Amino acid sequence: MIKKKRDGYPVLSIKNLRVSFDIENKTVEALKGISFDIYPKEIVALVGESGSGKSVTCYSILRVLPKNASVSGEIILSEGKRSENILTVSSKRLREIRGNRISMIFQEPSAVLNPLMRIGDQIVESIMAHRKISYDEAKDLAVESMKKARIPDPEKRFYQYPHELSGGLKQRVVIAIGIANNPLVLLADEPTTALDVTVSAQILRLFEDLKDQLGISILLITHDLGIVAEIANRVLVIYNGQIVEEGDVFDIFDNPKHPYTKKLLESRPTLKNII
Repeated sequence: MIKKKRDGYPVLSIKNLRVSFDIENKTVEALKGISFDIYPKEIVALVGESGSGKSVTCYSILRVLPKNASVSGEIILSEGKRSENILTVSSKRLREIRGNRISMIFQEPSAVLNPLMRIGDQIVESIMAHRKISYDEAKDLAVESMKKARIPDPEKRFYQYPHELSGGLKQRVVIAIGIANNPLVLLADEPTTALDVTVSAQILRLFEDLKDQLGISILLITHDLGIVAEIANRVLVIYNGQIVEEGDVFDIFDNPKHPYTKKLLESRPTLKNII
């Protein structure tokens, strides 16, 4: 756990975000007015059990919710002197933001990668969607992004297909796509769930390095408190669509205040629990 002083003004501010779904003539509230900020170069963990609203928060930020969703509140993205509410920007501007200023890393890379495309071309495609450059220029940037994601022998891997890679390498490719356009914010939705312990640790160290070297802010969606303790600067505990506790990672672990947070911490696997 690394204690970190907040740097400057928030790069992303969520204000009174409410999300509901119309399902079979019923309205189901998924988020009930949550608010939080993400500052430059910090990792914020959004922690809660399945169904608590973690992923809905991510999908709301990118505006990729299904048509039966109703959304209100504000999601303010700030870069320099420019601030804009993602919920009200035009479709054209939203396309410019997605994969460019805000990127997302999903928990299952095989569901994201196109099995019929070389992995290098998938990174190139993401770059050329936001920059008016030649294929060769985009290829150079793609290889550089692969290096940043610590993909070994990127010039060779560029020409491989997803089925030729291990699960860990596939996740690194998804990360390379996510960072190819130097985003302000990276949304990571349970990014290590499908990976073994050793590879998960490597991915977590990679996130830390990307934060420090590229200045990216990361919203880490997880239910794993071990991951939170490893790399998060701040913690948001979400329960039943509400943020019930927020604090520095040290404060949350050493002095939890909300009963739900205490239960989460008590449920962590320990040698005592196992024996």
